[in-house]
Amino acid sequence: MKRRRDIVVDGISRDDLTEERIEQLRREWSLPENFSLLTAEQREKSRTATLEPLGAGNDLWVFGYGSLMWNPAIHVAERRAGLVKGWHRRFCLWMPVGRGSPEAPGLMLGLDRGGSCRGILWRVAADQIDNETRILWRREMTAGGYHARWVTAHTDEGPIRAITFVVNRDYPAYARAITPEQTVHALAVARGPLGRARDYLHNTVAHLDELGLEDGPLHRLLAEVDAYARRDGGDS
Repeated sequence: MKRRRDIVVDGISRDDLTEERIEQLRREWSLPENFSLLTAEQREKSRTATLEPLGAGNDLWVFGYGSLMWNPAIHVAERRAGLVKGWHRRFCLWMPVGRGSPEAPGLMLGLDRGGSCRGILWRVAADQIDNETRILWRREMTAGGYHARWVTAHTDEGPIRAITFVVNRDYPAYARAITPEQTVHALAVARGPLGRARDYLHNTVAHLDELGLEDGPLHRLLAEVDAYARRDGGDS
């Protein structure tokens, strides 16, 4: 039996996900040209348009494939494992803030076209959807790197329609042609106010272990990133 991986404490909390905090970050962070923050009006337009098909009185399911798996930062009523087809998990967004810096940008996961992805589904009770999705949109739609999208997740209890966040391929920070070597380097060395990019990868792999996926591409990527960090003297 493989040793259970410990989860590295994530840097995001509900207290960070307010409009006031986002505006503070907008003022404090030196953002490169290819990383602009959405306005509150743009986020709200996206949120209301995405939620419209749900209808009143229904609970909402949210599909997480990265940090939403271990730190949703929203109040949830239920957790399930699920599989989404037609999308795969990939490090495909350059991140010059958060878990990176303008000098050494990190990489964030997105759902990109093709394949399939196992992750965690969170159920938000109907009476909490308005408040909790406002927090969710501030978390996932701070910048323009993602599109909110409805997908079908397959679970042991049957199919579930859920919202998830797929990569915006038109976003300037989309890592369209990144090489494996560039991916390893960025994840091994990048760090920012929210922690190390390497820890983000570690936590994702730990939750894939919990889902029964103990030997996949991200496991091999983590081994390469850890080895690179040790060679580079950054194993701390």
